[in-house]
Amino acid sequence: MEVIRSIVQDVNVVRLAGDLDGNTTPNVQAEIMLLAIPNVKMILDMSEVVFMSSAGLRMLLVMYRTIIGKSGKVVLVGLSEDIRDTMAMTGFLDFFTYLETMDDGLKTLSD
Repeated sequence: MEVIRSIVQDVNVVRLAGDLDGNTTPNVQAEIMLLAIPNVKMILDMSEVVFMSSAGLRMLLVMYRTIIGKSGKVVLVGLSEDIRDTMAMTGFLDFFTYLETMDDGLKTLSD
């Protein structure tokens, strides 16, 4: 799993590439939690995530609760159809704003 962090405008962008599973989620979660400061604006770009296990779902929920608890905002972009379907069936998608592209995410967080 590759985690690439950047800042675009005033938004923290975290791009993930690879499998998000029990082996990779601890490192990914640690990287994301470094950015979970009060009022953070974050885009999680999952366009290159090939597979996500239940450990990945749990990590997303922990991230969401932490960021929202600090009055931040988080947007998911680039979800594959399989991951989007899994998140919808498990109810996890209800927690998140999810958009197709990075530009859509940036527009949403700049409002």
